[in-house]
Amino acid sequence: MSEIDSVPACGARGSRFLRACRRETVDATPIWLMRQAGRYMPEYRRLRERHALLDLIKTPELACEVTLQPMNAFALDAAIIFADILPPLEGMGLDLAFAPGEGPVIGNPVRTAADIVRLRTPPPEESLWFTLEAIRRARAQLDPRGLPLIGFSGAPFTLAAYAVEGGGSRNHERVKALMMEEPDLWRQLMTKLSEVVGAYLLAQAQAGAQALQLFDSWAGQLAPADYRDFVAPYTRRALAIAREAGVPVIHFATNTSGMVEEIRDAGGDVISVDWRIELDAARRRLGDGVALQGNLDPVALCVPWERLRPRAQHTLDQMRDSVGYVFNVGHGVLPQTPVENVQRLVEFVHEYSATIHGS
Repeated sequence: MSEIDSVPACGARGSRFLRACRRETVDATPIWLMRQAGRYMPEYRRLRERHALLDLIKTPELACEVTLQPMNAFALDAAIIFADILPPLEGMGLDLAFAPGEGPVIGNPVRTAADIVRLRTPPPEESLWFTLEAIRRARAQLDPRGLPLIGFSGAPFTLAAYAVEGGGSRNHERVKALMMEEPDLWRQLMTKLSEVVGAYLLAQAQAGAQALQLFDSWAGQLAPADYRDFVAPYTRRALAIAREAGVPVIHFATNTSGMVEEIRDAGGDVISVDWRIELDAARRRLGDGVALQGNLDPVALCVPWERLRPRAQHTLDQMRDSVGYVFNVGHGVLPQTPVENVQRLVEFVHEYSATIHGS
């Protein structure tokens, strides 16, 4: 562990991560990794041998345990609660399963006006109580270490994509057709989803999450005009509800380098970008009014360290003169990622960036 990693945090509010989200100066660049708790860690794989994914998510003590696994292994600057973006759809009345080799499957997808009418919008304390309880448990473990906790939700459009398609999709024909052909039905669906997402994020903050991230995994499937007209108003509504908590909100969308301005305008204190855009270009386009998060290609974490190190340095060098930056991967950590690469990356980000911030 480096000298900078061993300095005790002065409470989570003063952490590098939250300071960077607020565009305040930091002693070193904070780092956390999407899917930092997951299949690349032996501890997690051992749990998965005994528990199905949804069982882990819906058992607060186990979700808390998984959340803390990477925090116990690495000097990461923030934890993210172990959960999934799709359980809110269960609360709305959809049948969710994770089929081996297929990913998530919705047994009763939303295809008609009647399907949309039947969707419930229960309070998250009723339908997602397990994640809220996991947050409370994780905070109790993280607070003595001065480490902040991130809560998250899928964005309204990404949840709509799974609900209408019935699972993953290559071209998203059904959800796009509903959006283009039935704008009134689309409005009804997205209004419900935006309220559910906003309430869920707000409830996570009230349970103890000190930052929130919105995942719009499929926004990059849309033309910018369609995003502006059919998606952004509902994302904006969900984020407006979440912002009532007064904690930093991160807005992450994949494959959207052609419309980062639209993502920014939909809301968020921090805009997270993937590897398909250079960070310095993203900063020029987004301006200084938001913090930036990203954007190492997660495949880079799978290559030998002598190849990974210059890529990490290039990422940091682009943000050399930028206040308000959080290092992350441009999507989730891959299952085949060597644990030692995560260890070395976290140490390198802190040590190298400390020379930048101290200069």
